[in-house]
Amino acid sequence: MAMSGEPRYVRAPVPVHFRSEAEVPETKLHFRLRTLLYEFLALAFAERAAIGCDQFVYWDPTDPKACLAPDAFLRLGEPDDLFRSWKVWERGAPQLAIEVISEADERDRDWQAKLSRYQRLGVRELIRFDPDSVDQPLRIWEGVEADLVEREVLGEMTASRVLPGYWLVVRDATLGPTLRLSHDERGDASTQRPASECGS
Repeated sequence: MAMSGEPRYVRAPVPVHFRSEAEVPETKLHFRLRTLLYEFLALAFAERAAIGCDQFVYWDPTDPKACLAPDAFLRLGEPDDLFRSWKVWERGAPQLAIEVISEADERDRDWQAKLSRYQRLGVRELIRFDPDSVDQPLRIWEGVEADLVEREVLGEMTASRVLPGYWLVVRDATLGPTLRLSHDERGDASTQRPASECGS
């Protein structure tokens, strides 16, 4: 029996829809803090990393609800492009994700649920930046043997395990505490200059 060029299926495929947009309110401060993160990551790493900002990241091709929308995320190894959403089964898991905590977050309850989802996503470094926290504005979790474990951070600076440099909290005259990446531990090399100098 001759085989035709087009396959025949027992049933019609059922498409799975993955959203690329959602209307989510945010404060102006939160918008500016996440935009700042995106800008310095893009300026420093766009030639060698795909960078996202508040876009859906999906890790299960059968479940559109299995997703997150980090305030910033990055995957090294390819130049940046204008992707609408991120699908791990097509492009791999982001190695870095950043969450900026805002007034809308229920800090403890929401965070535990997010941690579980980030563990399933498979990020190597998860940054939590809380500009309103006096004691711990900067917290970091690392992927260790399929677990996501919080790393001890002393003060407001720590080395990145994904990017060349140090995460640190910098006080901006207009925005208050902001998150930056610097060449050096003191933040002298890049935090007060254009972000294009970070990580280069």
